[in-house]
Amino acid sequence: MALTDIEIARAAKKRPIQEIGEKLGIGSDDLLPYGHDKAKVSQTFINGTKSKENGKLILVTAINPTPAGEGKTTTTVGLGDGLNAIGKKAMVCIREASLGPNFGMKGGAAGGGYAQVVPMEEMNLHFTGDFHAITSAHSLLSAMIDNHIYWGNELEIDIRRVVWRRVVDMNDRALRQITASLGGVANGFPREAGFDITVASEVMACLCLANDLDDLQKRLGDMIVAYRRDRSPVYCRDIKADGAMTVLLKDAMQPNLVQTLENNPAFVHGGPFANIAHGCNSVIATTTALKLADYVVTEAGFGADLGAEKFMNIKCRKAGLAPDCVVLVATVRAMKMNGGVAKADLGAENVEAVKAGCANLGRHIGNVKSFGVPVVVAINHFTGDTEAEVQAVQEFVAAQGSEAIISRHWADGSKGSEALARRVAEIADAGMANFAPLYADDMPLFQKIETIAKRIYHADEVLADKKIRDQLKAWEDQGYGNLPVCMAKTQYSFSTDPNLRGAPTGHSVPIREVRLSAGAGFVVVVCGDIMTMPGLPRVPSAEKIGLNEAGEVEGLF
Repeated sequence: MALTDIEIARAAKKRPIQEIGEKLGIGSDDLLPYGHDKAKVSQTFINGTKSKENGKLILVTAINPTPAGEGKTTTTVGLGDGLNAIGKKAMVCIREASLGPNFGMKGGAAGGGYAQVVPMEEMNLHFTGDFHAITSAHSLLSAMIDNHIYWGNELEIDIRRVVWRRVVDMNDRALRQITASLGGVANGFPREAGFDITVASEVMACLCLANDLDDLQKRLGDMIVAYRRDRSPVYCRDIKADGAMTVLLKDAMQPNLVQTLENNPAFVHGGPFANIAHGCNSVIATTTALKLADYVVTEAGFGADLGAEKFMNIKCRKAGLAPDCVVLVATVRAMKMNGGVAKADLGAENVEAVKAGCANLGRHIGNVKSFGVPVVVAINHFTGDTEAEVQAVQEFVAAQGSEAIISRHWADGSKGSEALARRVAEIADAGMANFAPLYADDMPLFQKIETIAKRIYHADEVLADKKIRDQLKAWEDQGYGNLPVCMAKTQYSFSTDPNLRGAPTGHSVPIREVRLSAGAGFVVVVCGDIMTMPGLPRVPSAEKIGLNEAGEVEGLF
């Protein structure tokens, strides 16, 4: 009987984290250990790396996710191990896991099979406390806003226009919209409020995009928390919360060093969702890794229409990064599902369904190439895939001007990903990339939204009422017109309809709301029915998670 992911992770022969640091030239004095197998890297060490040359940056993205699963994180880890196996100095940069989906739909987010980052249980639960620190910093600001209003409201905040929502790192639909401060005079002024999940917090975005603590405090201070009656903004720095928030985030700002099953180094830091935020690990982790390794493999959340688009248009733009190669993950199973096969029937060979389902893959290949970056498709291999089905995907990809390489990292670790690693290294070393974001800074905000909707989603139009258009124009007048846009949209489709698979055309993108994240440095565009506070499914993963007789975690993958 095959071992589960958690059983494989538990059997891992981990090395002391100081040994992993040594591989990167990080001394023990620059590591802040959290137990024996994870540590934070000091800001002093990071500052000392800035004069070094950058390695090659490889982005791993995917097709639109299906219930069959694509294995994007697994491929990221497997490729990192594969590069090291062929003699390259490589490391992995991925995001931290949110408790919400761990106990909701997914059950874990550290890779799978023999391509995992460990310690798996800690990474998927409390890890080094970064998410708790972000939640606490966010909550401190929430408390200080209401406290300021209670004690006389010197800033003349219009309590109907407090835009700072609360957060919790859990899927809890009951908190999406609430009424706060009930109970009489002693509890303040009643007002409407609501909760987002922590990964959607602007504090999370600020931490993930900041270069250092000074930059982080400036970004936090620039966050808009409310408006006055004359519509003038009230900033976090006006509430005088930015300093204390930075103190709470001091340790969380430092990247977390862990290891793969094959004892290769990995940074796991930051965790914004790509369907409601910018969906990439932290800038400080990526830029530091590029100084320490010759190849850095990072991932962006969900499909390339969300994570990769934001990686290119937001993270790379803000951090001065440029990817050398993009790996687009696809599976034969997902191609069959996109071709109309039910999940229960995925085990049977169906070459025609594979061919029919490749349209989604082709759309993503074209989109990524539009950024001027070469694309390699990684076919994440499942044991039931047949030669004819794999060949159908490879022939389709070849017709798109790219190549598809089968990778068996889930079953075989680095031995199964060596072919992919060799080709990716060749492309990265060849300097083929000519990266450029999709739109210019000075393009009007609504035009930026239209550019993404038409060129990435292949929509016919963007639907936005006068109130939204006027709000975008007002932000431009206030000096925010040069910001990129962060689309909040379902991850399951190019459209805003999660049930519309494949490569749809002729659809519209309705905008429900826009939010200015002035500290993070982007405008959030909420499309369709997407929620910034997810709910739990009918049968949450939490029902299967518990401790066994040995006190070990069970059910977490």
